[in-house]
Amino acid sequence: MRSLAEEARRAGRRLALVPTMGALHEGHLALVREARSRADHVTVSIFVNPTQFGPGEDYERYPRTLEADLEALRRVGGVDAVFAPTVEGLYPYGEAANATWVTVEGLTDGLCGRYRPGHFRGVTTVVARLFNVCRPHIACFGLKDAQQFFVLRRMARELLTGVELIGVPTVREADGLALSSRNAYLSPEERAQAPVLWKALQAAEAAIQRGELRPAAIVERMLQMLATAPLARPQYVELVDTETLQPVDRLEPGREVLAALAIYFGQTRLIDNVIVRIPSPTDR
Repeated sequence: MRSLAEEARRAGRRLALVPTMGALHEGHLALVREARSRADHVTVSIFVNPTQFGPGEDYERYPRTLEADLEALRRVGGVDAVFAPTVEGLYPYGEAANATWVTVEGLTDGLCGRYRPGHFRGVTTVVARLFNVCRPHIACFGLKDAQQFFVLRRMARELLTGVELIGVPTVREADGLALSSRNAYLSPEERAQAPVLWKALQAAEAAIQRGELRPAAIVERMLQMLATAPLARPQYVELVDTETLQPVDRLEPGREVLAALAIYFGQTRLIDNVIVRIPSPTDR
């Protein structure tokens, strides 16, 4: 993979990487299209990374559909290479004995990081290795995982990787549910109620656009909307600054905030978010 990437670089081509864990859906394919629009050599990595799963999480049952993924990439077109390494390939000593980690402090303390200890350390470590092997100029990530995007962007900048991270808007079903490989775990009844995540985020955005500046009131509005779905069990519902990913005390016009939530339906954990710019009085 590295030899292929270096050859493309010597030929003057601009390289893009789309890191995935497979089980590809339209959201992933949107990343591929974005990568192709910004580069002339696109690599898609497919790797279910063990170090970002905690005890009791779904590493063993996470869908692995390599042949179907390859066919989806053939249909969408524009992919020059697929990098599908083994665990031993990216963790030469095995993941249990791995001694070298990439850690981003602060940004990983809240939101998903609070409930998934070690998750982001696994994400940043594997993405740093993918950057080293695939040698991209740019890398495309979905903004559905907004905390992941902000953490990885900070890592790429602070490690001077030279890789530009591109955040691609969330792709949604017609009813608003964000596309996710884990949606397949939902029962029909759970799937029918799952769009409440997007409805709660829309309620938060509408409140902000109307001039609500109290974060607690906006979070309460989201919780009220979530309460309309009996099967939804919130893990967190928060409003944070997009730079620090820390909760905000008051909304300042001109700044951006991230309304984010994690909701359980049975054993299935879904996340979603929306980035909102706080309007000034003259904007309304």
